[in-house]
Amino acid sequence: MPVRGVRLGVDVGSVRVGVAKSDPHGILATPVVTLARDESGQTDLDALRDLVLEYDVVEVVVGLPRTLRGAVGTAATAARSYGQQLAARVEPVPVVYVDERLTSVTANRVLAERGIREKARRSVVDQAAAVMILQMRLDALSSARGVR
Repeated sequence: MPVRGVRLGVDVGSVRVGVAKSDPHGILATPVVTLARDESGQTDLDALRDLVLEYDVVEVVVGLPRTLRGAVGTAATAARSYGQQLAARVEPVPVVYVDERLTSVTANRVLAERGIREKARRSVVDQAAAVMILQMRLDALSSARGVR
């Protein structure tokens, strides 16, 4: 029987962290918030922990930005480090990683096509990327269960 419950998607950037959540049935990802990165005080990690508790999250999905060739570069290493810090805060909720090549680029393009100005896009592009990351995970889980 598949694990039902809300999943959280996280797009880790050097300046901002986009967050999305799923519905309890694991069908649709929706944007939640964009957090400012706070490497010194780690208030962003605390806010994510609070969201995990608030939504009774069963899994956190962190985007792993591999290079176009699939290699693990500095961005992926930073995302994995962030995920490990987050995992320590949300234990026993598992943190999993999803290959998220070009999600921010795609999210930016989609928002631009919808007529959202560049300055306004900055505040939501990370949320849109988090939605894409989480939706990839939801689709993969649905496909593995044979659900269409």
